[in-house]
Amino acid sequence: MILIYPPVAKPCEPPAGIAKLCGTLNHHGIKHRVLDANLEGLLSLLKTPPVSSDTWTYRASRHLSRHLTSLNGWDAYQDNSLYRRAIKDLNRLLEMTVRSMGVRLGLANYQHEELSPTRSIDLIRAAENPEDNPFYPYFRKRLTELIKKEKPSMIGFSLNYLSQALCTFAMIGFLRREWPGIKLVLGGGLVTSWMRKPHWQNPFKGLVDHLVAGPGEAPLLSLTGVSSERKFRNDHCRPNYNSLPTRDYLAPGLILPYSSSSGCYWNRCSFCPERAEGNPYVAIPVEEVILDLHHLVEQQKPVLIHLLDNAISPSLMKAISEHPPGVPWYGFARITRYLTDLDFCLALKQSGCVMLKLGLESGDQAVLDDLQKGINLEEASPALKNLKKAGIATYVYLLFGTPPEGMIEARRTLEFVTKHHDCIGFLNLAIFNMPIYGPEAQQMETKTFYEGDLPLYASFDHPKGWSRQLIRQFLDKEFKRHPAVASILRKDPPVFTSNHAPFFIMDRVAG
Repeated sequence: MILIYPPVAKPCEPPAGIAKLCGTLNHHGIKHRVLDANLEGLLSLLKTPPVSSDTWTYRASRHLSRHLTSLNGWDAYQDNSLYRRAIKDLNRLLEMTVRSMGVRLGLANYQHEELSPTRSIDLIRAAENPEDNPFYPYFRKRLTELIKKEKPSMIGFSLNYLSQALCTFAMIGFLRREWPGIKLVLGGGLVTSWMRKPHWQNPFKGLVDHLVAGPGEAPLLSLTGVSSERKFRNDHCRPNYNSLPTRDYLAPGLILPYSSSSGCYWNRCSFCPERAEGNPYVAIPVEEVILDLHHLVEQQKPVLIHLLDNAISPSLMKAISEHPPGVPWYGFARITRYLTDLDFCLALKQSGCVMLKLGLESGDQAVLDDLQKGINLEEASPALKNLKKAGIATYVYLLFGTPPEGMIEARRTLEFVTKHHDCIGFLNLAIFNMPIYGPEAQQMETKTFYEGDLPLYASFDHPKGWSRQLIRQFLDKEFKRHPAVASILRKDPPVFTSNHAPFFIMDRVAG
């Protein structure tokens, strides 16, 4: 079996989903190989001489090796201008290499002029014409070599993002044409979202043999013929990263991604995709998580742990504080009363917590209550101040344009941010997308957001008349221009954002 992570996604850390599958397959003695075609494919294109010879592209090509070295070491993260130049130049090289192919390509972006990942007919077209994909020279050679060597009976793809979809199907089309006898399996977060839609009908019959929704461990074991008795002997298998190129990602060392749960322990927010898809909250026992982290740190020697949970539970944060993993870590956390306890925050800091991502969403209490966020601004304020005192950076996420929010409420968010600007390390500003199949969407007038039969979000008539255009104007002309906000936004690492943010503060914050 070969497991493939396709282009294009941020090439800064190993794919966690595939690492979990590897752990399960290893536990059951099933032979497999892993191909991170995202990392390999992007590096292959970067080293392809660009068609254009303009000054910027020529200079970027000349400095390619230096840029990659600076991102794989600490130099770029200690010099913001060097980092930004490296990212801009790498994106420039990718853009100019595929310019004639009708594709907009970057380190975390793939868009086609004509084909859309939300239309199954376009994904099938990508499969029918794999040679039109800019990664074709890479994956034709790489897959041919791998298949001749490994002789797999099955190949699985982990498709998580829209930016991966067209490339995934191009690779599937190539495999189906050249090796029709190999069984093809397609899973991952995006596939799960497709299959959890009401009245789902599979448009890829004859192209993909098996589609998998949700965790893929049990379905893969079934496809390999592992008996039910053996399959469920051990519900939790530690992820395994040994088959992945852990030292080649664009980071100054290994970022170890680890998920202690699926779903969300809060699971009450309105318009939540997890709720819309019916994903239950399932957590690995805290004791197992601590054992996993200590074992993986000893084995892999990461420079940073990335906890992938939708929200790290307070019980797990407490356990990590009592049993530190030995390296810096970060992840998403809910703003709760626990963070209003300075001693709790200091213990997190001592355990290696370098940054917490906080989904504040709004600085208006009525909006938060309407969205059932379970966030109290009277707790959010001391929480931010305590994290600042403890030396833990915050990456605060804000969401504009939700149904209960209008201009007045958005300005209250601006007021909250400016009041706490010295406690906020980074900001993520997003415009709300309505999950098309969520229960709340059924109560509103919705319109097509993306053309096609595979959309996940819909546009809607905002009850307060606050259109996306007006929201963008507010963000660009008022919110982002406030001096306190602008100074925070300037610190955000381009493209890699929160994935690289810890590296800019670890010397200062993690010591």
